[in-house]
Amino acid sequence: MNMQGSERGNSPHPNPPPHAGEGIGGGPLVAVHGLKKHFPIHKGVFSRVSGQVYAVDGVSFEIGRGETLGLVGESGCGKSTVGRTLLKLLEPTEGKILVHGRDITDLDREQMLPYRRQMQMIYQDPYASLNPRMSAGEIVGEPLVIHGIGDAKERRERVAGLFERVGLRPELTSAYPHEFSGGQRQRIGIARALALEPELLIADEPVSALDVSVQAQILALLEDLRQRLGLTMLFITHDLRVAAQVCGRVAVMQRGVIVEQGITAEVFAAPRHPYTRSLLDSIPGRHWLPPVRQKSGS
Repeated sequence: MNMQGSERGNSPHPNPPPHAGEGIGGGPLVAVHGLKKHFPIHKGVFSRVSGQVYAVDGVSFEIGRGETLGLVGESGCGKSTVGRTLLKLLEPTEGKILVHGRDITDLDREQMLPYRRQMQMIYQDPYASLNPRMSAGEIVGEPLVIHGIGDAKERRERVAGLFERVGLRPELTSAYPHEFSGGQRQRIGIARALALEPELLIADEPVSALDVSVQAQILALLEDLRQRLGLTMLFITHDLRVAAQVCGRVAVMQRGVIVEQGITAEVFAAPRHPYTRSLLDSIPGRHWLPPVRQKSGS
């Protein structure tokens, strides 16, 4: 297993499978090897390439089935780019992306369609990610329309069920995004992500735009969904306290590379890399303690 940065040994944990990074059946759901995403810098009248922005520069990690891996770091470190490249919303510059052991790196748009159903994203800004001209029900049902799932009646029933699953009343399907609170809008975004019954959710700063009390509700919802539906998650956040609450393992990014990864409680209790230590030391009220995860029933 080719992991970069400081890698720690695995230990029993209720969130990841028996061996962190390994899925049921002996293999990870997602494996990323040497992933790079570079953006060209254009200058001059003729927009000649004068350099590159190395947003992601050789990232490797694995996510086991049913596991939540946290990708943490400062704004601009490349963590959101990793998520978008993993979904192939951005084309990778180099490296490999494996899903169920199959290399999807070079698949075109049509070939990616079956994988789009397996991998969905929850966005940071719940208002900006929702089309204001569509009702909430139309937004949640749009993936079903795109993938040709069910007739109109079946889709309405499925959307109503998704609303209930994320804690919204089904009669709200006819309302529009501006009529909801921030937390409700994020629940709509989560319902949309669940519409195709994906295996992997990529949650890109899903609570950073919400009030603290609402953050706790959304985090509790995501954890409940993970347990009930057996979801796998890549949880992207700059907030280490949030990562400590929801992530079984964590990978710390700095300037496009992962500098340290391992069991969350272990990394936060005894960080090995200077950057990880600096992130922890910069948290206001540093005297908080990372949660010590226990085995179920202990």
